[in-house]
Amino acid sequence: MQSHYDAELKDTVRYLGKVLGQTIKAQLGQEWLDRIETIRKDGRASYQGEGAASEHLKEIFRKLPDADLLTVGRAFAQFLNLGNIAEQEYNSVMNVDASIDTLFEHVDKANLSPEKVLQAVSKLNIDMVLTAHPTEVTRRTLIHKHKELANCLQTIHQETLTEHERARIETRIADLISQAWHTEEIRSERPTPVDEARWGFSVIENSLWEAVPEFLRELDERLEQEYDVSLPIDASPIQFSSWMGGDRDGNPFVTAKVTEQVLLLARKRAAKLFAQDLDNLQVELSMFDCNQTLRDAAGDANEPYRAVLRPLLQRCIATRDGISDYLAGKNVDRSNWIESDEELLTPLTLCYNSLCDKGMKVTADGRLLDTIRRVHSFGVHLLRLDIRQDSERHLNVFSELTRYLGLGDYAQWNEADKQAFLLRELSSKRPLFPANWDASEEVREVLDTCKVIAQHRQDGFGIYIISMASEPSDVLAVQLLLQESGVRWPMPVAPLFETLDDLNNSPEVMQRLLSIDWYRGYVKGRQFVMIGYSDSAKDAGALAAGWAQYESQEALVKVANEFDVTLTLFHGRGGTIGRGGLPAHAAIHSQPPGSLDGGFRVTEQGETIRYKFGMARLAKRSLGIYTSAIIEAMLFPPPEPKQEWRELITKMAAKGRDNYRDTVRNDPDFVPYFRVATPEQELGKLPLGSRPSKRKPSGGIESLRAIPWIFAWAQTRLVLPSWLGVMRAIDEVKASSNEAVVNEMFRDWPFYRSRLSMLDMVFHKADPRISEEYDARLVPEELKHFGEELRTELKTSVESLLKLTNQQTIMADDPKGKESMNIRAGYLQPLHFLQIELLDRIRKLDADTADTTLERAMMVTIAGIAIGMRNTG
Repeated sequence: MQSHYDAELKDTVRYLGKVLGQTIKAQLGQEWLDRIETIRKDGRASYQGEGAASEHLKEIFRKLPDADLLTVGRAFAQFLNLGNIAEQEYNSVMNVDASIDTLFEHVDKANLSPEKVLQAVSKLNIDMVLTAHPTEVTRRTLIHKHKELANCLQTIHQETLTEHERARIETRIADLISQAWHTEEIRSERPTPVDEARWGFSVIENSLWEAVPEFLRELDERLEQEYDVSLPIDASPIQFSSWMGGDRDGNPFVTAKVTEQVLLLARKRAAKLFAQDLDNLQVELSMFDCNQTLRDAAGDANEPYRAVLRPLLQRCIATRDGISDYLAGKNVDRSNWIESDEELLTPLTLCYNSLCDKGMKVTADGRLLDTIRRVHSFGVHLLRLDIRQDSERHLNVFSELTRYLGLGDYAQWNEADKQAFLLRELSSKRPLFPANWDASEEVREVLDTCKVIAQHRQDGFGIYIISMASEPSDVLAVQLLLQESGVRWPMPVAPLFETLDDLNNSPEVMQRLLSIDWYRGYVKGRQFVMIGYSDSAKDAGALAAGWAQYESQEALVKVANEFDVTLTLFHGRGGTIGRGGLPAHAAIHSQPPGSLDGGFRVTEQGETIRYKFGMARLAKRSLGIYTSAIIEAMLFPPPEPKQEWRELITKMAAKGRDNYRDTVRNDPDFVPYFRVATPEQELGKLPLGSRPSKRKPSGGIESLRAIPWIFAWAQTRLVLPSWLGVMRAIDEVKASSNEAVVNEMFRDWPFYRSRLSMLDMVFHKADPRISEEYDARLVPEELKHFGEELRTELKTSVESLLKLTNQQTIMADDPKGKESMNIRAGYLQPLHFLQIELLDRIRKLDADTADTTLERAMMVTIAGIAIGMRNTG
């Protein structure tokens, strides 16, 4: 039986598809529309298992000239985009899985005291870190059109529309779809880090700026209804940080100059947004009655609120315009710029208190309170910029320096000698860096970055993350670099533990670091540690990485408690399963007990930012999901795993790691197969983001970033990194263990259940039939056995999962998620067959021959499949 959700969503998708069809007809004629419709029907039939339809698709594509293949690719990529927009709009309106309501239902059932709920709410500390690795394949100009289209869909679904109003909106929808069809969907060149940062600012301006205060208002109202209490006006349970313009790990385009530019552009955008808020407030706050404190600030003005706000508005305008002039190379007077949050909060709070004192609380709690809450959530810097750099770059600074000073080579010293040197210099009063030291360009860039940090205020920055950190000296080295560069405030430095070995060693590393008296005094009871999901999964497979992440977090919490340090774990999750992706609720509830006590910091990457926060209503829903999940986890912490559970999951993880590595690392056929069976080589030509697809240009598969690694396998629907070796390991351990204990783990342990839930989603996105089509056309005979073996394991794994979870079909417990993928599947199918045809043509060209039409068509299919799968990397 079809649900109301399915029927209405399908009707909207069909409507948008029909409008796109008319757009194509208007440009290319009826013959092309008929051709697209034939391909669409064949795609649906092929997805449903009709072999004749698959053969017909292949035959159509084989006969089409290159330019026509491009047109077909564009059409189906656009269909998928429209399908995603319809689903996003529908979810935001229906408020699927309404998070705050669900939370309060749980609270009521548990009969918890208001004090406990308030205590949990007061401890809320959610830091969303926007990153643009980026997996976002859609151009910003198209994102704007899609947002406008979503607004139209929201309006057209209103039952009170007149026929004239409906016709006008339908015309606008046709206009936007036509604009999108006639716009290049693939960037002509890679975005710069500054472009990425601007995109992040736009997400805040167009969505989060409205969503955050609205969400806090909704949360406040529910607390007041249920418990007769209110959120304090300075509550900031949700904050935002960014890596865009600060993440230089393997990205040569993120320089010190770029970081400074991004910091200033963020301040400019914040000044612009606060100027708009203040302009609205001074229009509304025309009252004359005020308390004495505000009267003292406003003097004898007839309109004291306006008198206090008007200078503030002028300073925001001066900041906005002054930064524009400064970046244009002009001499500017910075004396009137807004520098700190307090400069906004002090007069705003004066106005708020005065309104409350004079019986105008309803006005105080309107736009004024929204602005105050925006200051607490975003601040004058809009978001806090993290800095990320590889530990090797810091090591090279001190290696070059000690050689210059005649002290030997720091890189060759043992850990004890490195620590002794660093601690001695950290306590020294004299400068370490010689004035006449002519450092290399690479070292100079590291030092210049630290100087940029020193030249800006603490409020503009988040934390400094060290990639590939493995020793306490990695952290101390950054502290010394910051100190020597003039940073006079304690910037938090977070080691990032990425590989399996690094995760396993992380508790011992942090134990040694926190044992250092100087360091404990420096951090003043607060430590950040970043947990890497992408590289650990790429290194050891999904199950081994997941258990290593759990165990390391558990042990790190104990280490922090031992030293009486508040630990904030920073989760470097990607959007996909192979990079740690999970629905937020499941991800949070599978955390070890105590791991949320120091707050929750998590990356939001690429296209997942748009899917979660691209519209204000979607953003409110996403913020609610995070908030309710964290409050719930604090009120009802997950159980500590029993010893027998630990023993079994440890065995499963070890076998999963060995299974994964036997294929990926040890089988000599793996790399040759990977290169030909997936579009990995062609991915490098897609101008996705500002940073290269490999950390080292000369490196092989081991240097491939986790994003293209996942991306390549998702394109062929084998999605191999997310499941390889996992079910085989679980089955092996289960066969030799107490089945009752394994069943108990599934029933009572959120961590283990979430692993299987992840596989459930993965297996729904996987399609061995599609993978087989890639192999049939692209893989030489001597390697075809490899793909057959992988698909056999995939099919066996699906059967095992269904048996273990007592399900008849994949995603039986998530019919909406299942139907979401099914709606897009018919449009995805033609793109896969089209991509196979394109790969075959491109690879048959001479090595020196470039065919721009084929390459562009290839990029369109890559982007289209990513859009249809709802993830890239």
